[in-house]
Amino acid sequence: MFATYSNETFKFASKQPSIPAQQLEEAALNNLKPISLLQAVLEGFIDGILILTEQGECLHTNHCAARICEQLQPGNSPANSVPAEIWQVCESLIESRDLFPTQKMIIESEITKSDSVAFRVRVRWLKLEQIKRPCLLVTLEDRYQSIQRMVTTDVHKYGLTPREAEVWLLYRANYSYKEIADELFITLNTVKKHMKNIHAKRKAICNFDDED
Repeated sequence: MFATYSNETFKFASKQPSIPAQQLEEAALNNLKPISLLQAVLEGFIDGILILTEQGECLHTNHCAARICEQLQPGNSPANSVPAEIWQVCESLIESRDLFPTQKMIIESEITKSDSVAFRVRVRWLKLEQIKRPCLLVTLEDRYQSIQRMVTTDVHKYGLTPREAEVWLLYRANYSYKEIADELFITLNTVKKHMKNIHAKRKAICNFDDED
């Protein structure tokens, strides 16, 4: 189910606790230095992680989340403040509690700043042993870095050339063929040629895997 809120589109879903949430809860319940263990778990995630109170106070964060928040906020923002775009998603989860009191909700949103700066935000409730009230677990995925990781894997898997890798990266970032041509200063026909070669290599590997 989708709902529009403050010019953002949020995805509401009823799901079981995610693996990151389960790991955070296990670390928090550990009797030996729970705070240090919790921080170690946070830093182990590729994505950015924030743990917030319902009032927007940041209790815990990892390095990746801090970097993303810096990108979203102007330089004069208070330290440890939560960017407005992220807090809007959190507010939607808080408001949804009255509408769906018996469901475990996860709310998702996309924040796009430019062609190379885009983040996926996921917010869910999290119970920690040392805090009486439920907290907000915010996961921040750097979409462009995720695409880069996928393309790096594809380059090795399919044996793409450096130019094919550049074309494939932009294609996976939702660039049109014309936009790819303009970005790389090549002709549209050259883009089509590279894409044809990429699809042929991917098909050859997939067919080989199917035979196995």
